[in-house]
Formats: sequence, C-alpha cells, structure tokens
Amino acid sequence: MDISHNMRGALYMAVAMVSFASNDAITKLMSESMNVAQVMLVRGVFASTVIVLIGWRSGAFSRMRLLLQPLVAFRAVNEVAATVTFLLALAHLPIANVSAVLQALPLAVTMGAALAFGQSVGWRRWLAICAGFIGVLITVRPGYEGFSAYSLFALASVGFCTMRDLATSRLPDNIPTQLVSAVTSVSVTLTGAILLAPMGGWSAMAPSGAMLLALSAMLLLLGYHFIIMAMRTGEISFISPFRYTSLLASILFGLIMFAEVPDLPMTVGSTIIVASGLYTLYRERAVGRYKTAAASAGASMGPDGI
Repeated sequence: MDISHNMRGALYMAVAMVSFASNDAITKLMSESMNVAQVMLVRGVFASTVIVLIGWRSGAFSRMRLLLQPLVAFRAVNEVAATVTFLLALAHLPIANVSAVLQALPLAVTMGAALAFGQSVGWRRWLAICAGFIGVLITVRPGYEGFSAYSLFALASVGFCTMRDLATSRLPDNIPTQLVSAVTSVSVTLTGAILLAPMGGWSAMAPSGAMLLALSAMLLLLGYHFIIMAMRTGEISFISPFRYTSLLASILFGLIMFAEVPDLPMTVGSTIIVASGLYTLYRERAVGRYKTAAASAGASMGPDGI
C-alpha cells in the first residue's frame, strides 16, 4: 500500500534528523582527540570539495558578482560564528543538552522576524515563545549546581543561527542556493585553518579519524538532501514536528556512545521547549502564517556550516 505524500515527507524528515544527530555524535567523539578548529578544517575539506563540485556542475559559479551582495557575507559570518560556538558547546556538554537548547531556534526565528521585520505574532505565540525560553533556562540552569559556562556557547549559537536565518529569508531570489552553500562551507573551513594554531595546533590523526570526519561530512550532506526531499514531498505544517526526532536521536547517541543519562532539568526543559515549538507551529498553521517557524533556514535547527 502506498503511503501518503505527508507520511513520506515525515519519513524523509526523520532520516534527515537522524543523519544530523549522527554527524553531531561523530563530531563530539572526534573532539575528544583534537580541537574544534581541526574538526572544522578536516571535515570542511571533505564537504567543501563535494559542495563546490556540485555548485560548479550546476553553473552556480557563473555569476560570482552575486557574492558582492552584503547579505551573503552577513549570513556567512553568522554561520561561521554559529558553527564555532556550537562545536565548542558540543565538545564540552552532553549531546542531548546541546540538542535541546537548539530546539529553541524556530522560536527565536519567529521572535526575530517579529522584531526585525514587523511580522505579526499574536499573544498566544508570544506566550509560547516565552515558555520555550523558560525551558531553555531550565535546561541551562544558570546559577545552579551543574551549570556549565559552555552552555552560553549553545545559547550564542542559537543567536547566530537566528541572524543567519533572518538574513537567508531576505536573500534575493537570483542568488543560487549552491553558491551560498559553497561560500558557507569554504568560510567555515578557512576559519578552522585560521583558528587551528590558537586552539592548540594540529593533533596527530589516524586514518580511521579522517574516515570518521569524512563520514560526518557526508552525513551532514545526506541530511540536507533529505530535508529538501521532505520539504518538496509533504506539507510543511505536517512534517515540521518530525524535526524533533533529532532530540530523540541525540539522547540515544548520548546514552550509547558517551554514557550520558539525561537528568531531570534537561528532561523538563526540553519537554517545555518541544511543547512550545509544537504549539507555535499549530498557531501559525491556524492563522495561516506558519512559514517562519516551520521553514526556518537550516532545518537541522542548528548551524549548517560544514
């Protein structure tokens, strides 16, 4: 029996989220033996090669003058900052905690669109946004035992991702997506090279480590491929809630790979964040304005910098 377009889209979304969570797990594992800059550099070389080849074959580089668009540079800068802060948080915090904080990104994008672009947001969605950020505070637990300063990097990553997504929504339609992706990937890779010495220099890497980082890059690209398939197959309002599969996958990877057991604050906080996000999606669908939160750029709900 054929499954519906929405169910197929939901399946694609779940596959994408598991791919993203797998990438995060491998990245965290490799961060135990090398610094964040080296991870960015090595993983970025693999991914940038693939992205540049795809962009070249599609003709995305035929109009390089489009790179002079200020929003392209602004987006790249925020993507680089989001990637650095995200990887720093991921290297020092439980993977599920970082994933939980990143679930607040759609709420932050909705709030940013309202403040920066004057988009209409009703009082119910404002309450949901406030509740979501209360969930973030519970997860981060500032001022309490168990608080880590690296949680601030996770929060900063959400902020940078929000500015990235708002800039993405304003990019002119004539700028090819492949060109923007190539600029992002190369920028993140070069940043890794620049930060390598300040962050401790190069660490000896076994062939197995290089292969894992290559796999990490491919999983990230696979995730974006399935995101595109999901968005083109099902209704955004139906498939978007399945993005929270990434949190479940992160919890599972944390348990299996790092023996990280979610504690009560993380469980309560993430539940509030997810519930707030789902309610916001419901309200945006009810009023016919669900694109901002449901289709925020970077559907992994995190940095898409390679």
